[in-house]
Amino acid sequence: MHEPTSQTEVVVLDTCVLISNVLRFLSLGLAQAGHFQPAWSPHIREEWLRNAARLWQVERSALELDWAEWEQRFPLANQGIVHHFQEGLRYSDPKDWHVIAAARAAQFNFPEQPVSILTKNSKDFNRSELKRLGIMRWAPDLFFYALWPQAQLTFRHLLHQLPEAVRAPDKEALSVEALLKRERLFELAKLYAA
Repeated sequence: MHEPTSQTEVVVLDTCVLISNVLRFLSLGLAQAGHFQPAWSPHIREEWLRNAARLWQVERSALELDWAEWEQRFPLANQGIVHHFQEGLRYSDPKDWHVIAAARAAQFNFPEQPVSILTKNSKDFNRSELKRLGIMRWAPDLFFYALWPQAQLTFRHLLHQLPEAVRAPDKEALSVEALLKRERLFELAKLYAA
């Protein structure tokens, strides 16, 4: 299994990770604490704005403010226009080529650092194709599990805040355990419980 290295890993956050309140809160919190360098592209931004506005029935302008704040917090995250990095891709799902292109752009922009993709959509990314490109694909639960040894204090801090941070305005806060279970973060839940 791929282990986090001493060099900061660059991790492309797929839209499906950013659309989940729990995964987004944990991922950006870990990135803020320096456990990895997040990466995305204008295409991921656009996909997130479109899907979030539709799912949450929130004005796009309000979501654009959120995204602008992330860009400010993580000035190296945006990999710019990445279409040309889709060249030569064949085996992964074409609708996710833009995510792989963002990872290839990150390899170009961070030549000394390992680059991976954090996504819930394992079937859309061909493992062999990614391996040939030197890109690792992480499922959220395994990624968090692998980061736990070096980021345990950050995790505990974030998990303590999680129920209130992701609570819908008109709903009661769920427990940490319930939230992790809902997101299928079973390994992380075990580590937290221990």
